[in-house]
Amino acid sequence: MSFETDIATLRERARATINEGPITDAYGADRIQVIDVLNQALATEIVCVLRYKRHYFMADGLNSGPVAAEFLQHANEEMGHADRIAMRITQLQGEPNFSPAGIETRSHSEYVEGSGLVDMIKEDLVAERIAIESYAEIVKWLGDKDPTTRRLMEEILAVEEEHADDLLNLLADLEKQG
Repeated sequence: MSFETDIATLRERARATINEGPITDAYGADRIQVIDVLNQALATEIVCVLRYKRHYFMADGLNSGPVAAEFLQHANEEMGHADRIAMRITQLQGEPNFSPAGIETRSHSEYVEGSGLVDMIKEDLVAERIAIESYAEIVKWLGDKDPTTRRLMEEILAVEEEHADDLLNLLADLEKQG
């Protein structure tokens, strides 16, 4: 099978729809629905940032140093995810929803404060597991209809899996110390 395309037609379409930026006839997804799903992922990341930040500041006790450092690292990485998702939303000519109103209902994960290091780690691990399952579903849903957004979500998913592994290891270490 050879690659064949009508270059003149491509050039004509590119000029005729210049105001659509990166959205071309090759874009196969429902752009509005993708933006909505990405805004849910954005809310999920923001809720995770807030929860990790609280846990960072509230971590105390003998074992709190390394755990607090992990919370802060995760908070910063989640903020990076939020920024990347917001940027993709704007590339798709949508508006990232940073409004605090309704953020918990848009988020897939919950904001649970937890009490004590073990409880905080467990709540963060639950949230990471929710994000992993949710983002894996988004990746499958996008398929080949929006490879750029799919790739973004795959990259974020990989980091969420690392976070879950980090938290599981922290939990095991704390439980050993009993």
